[in-house]
Amino acid sequence: MLYRRVLFDKISGFWMVTTLVTILLLPMIIGTGLYIKALPLFEHQSVTSLASSSIWAPNSGKFGFWPFIAGSLYVTVLSFLFAAPICLLSAIYLTQFSSTKLIQVMHPVIDVLAGLPSVIYGVWGILIVVPFTSKIAAPFFNATSSGYSIFAGGLVLAIMCIPYMLNMLIEVFNTVPVGLKEASLSLGATFWESIKHVVIRKSYPGIISAFGLGIAKAFGETIAVMMVVGNQVRITRNPFDSGYPLPALIANNYGEMLSIPMYDSALMFAALLLLVIIMAINFIFRLFIYKTREQ
Repeated sequence: MLYRRVLFDKISGFWMVTTLVTILLLPMIIGTGLYIKALPLFEHQSVTSLASSSIWAPNSGKFGFWPFIAGSLYVTVLSFLFAAPICLLSAIYLTQFSSTKLIQVMHPVIDVLAGLPSVIYGVWGILIVVPFTSKIAAPFFNATSSGYSIFAGGLVLAIMCIPYMLNMLIEVFNTVPVGLKEASLSLGATFWESIKHVVIRKSYPGIISAFGLGIAKAFGETIAVMMVVGNQVRITRNPFDSGYPLPALIANNYGEMLSIPMYDSALMFAALLLLVIIMAINFIFRLFIYKTREQ
């Protein structure tokens, strides 16, 4: 009997360690595979010139990825600016001010929004967001736009990210001990002061984690953004102009343009760039969390 228990413990321990190592190695394995597939491209252009060049002419063998990187960053930053304040204020209200019945209603709604396929958000974006951008938002800022723009992509992406970020923020605020807020109230602080100086301050690492995961998800989103962003290779500061994010480049062209020499390697390099940037975003936010906890 003792032998069976020891054997079972060893098998269980080996299985858990193996799965853990596999998960840790998975990003490295994916990155290595993408790097190997992109190697032929590096024989003609350096990584620096590929990432910084703005010339995209596959038929001439020129692959400049900066317009796609800039488009991805622009759409992601816009979506974050739209979604972050809404999520933060909504989470504060739901956890600190609202009734239990409202929270019971909101949780299923958030779960439904998080479970909707991205193509549904894309269709909604074409029907609602694109006309709103061309007829209302752009004229309000004295601009003209077809509606298929970076602004529309950022708005659709923000709506997609809200359920994930809001759900995480609610859980973060719920982990703050009630006693901390009650102690603040007993010392004479107002209810809002207790929330601002105790609940929010105690939740800094969790808030940063939620925002970091939301940005990483937004940066890699494909279908919905691809349907409304316009997909034109350009560098622009005007959010009402069209853009072309990295995920849309891969989704639009893989399998169709591979007869062009080096195009397969170029798309693999785009995927590698996407992986590296998302890992960098996660690393930066983990560093912020570490610094916040130290403080």
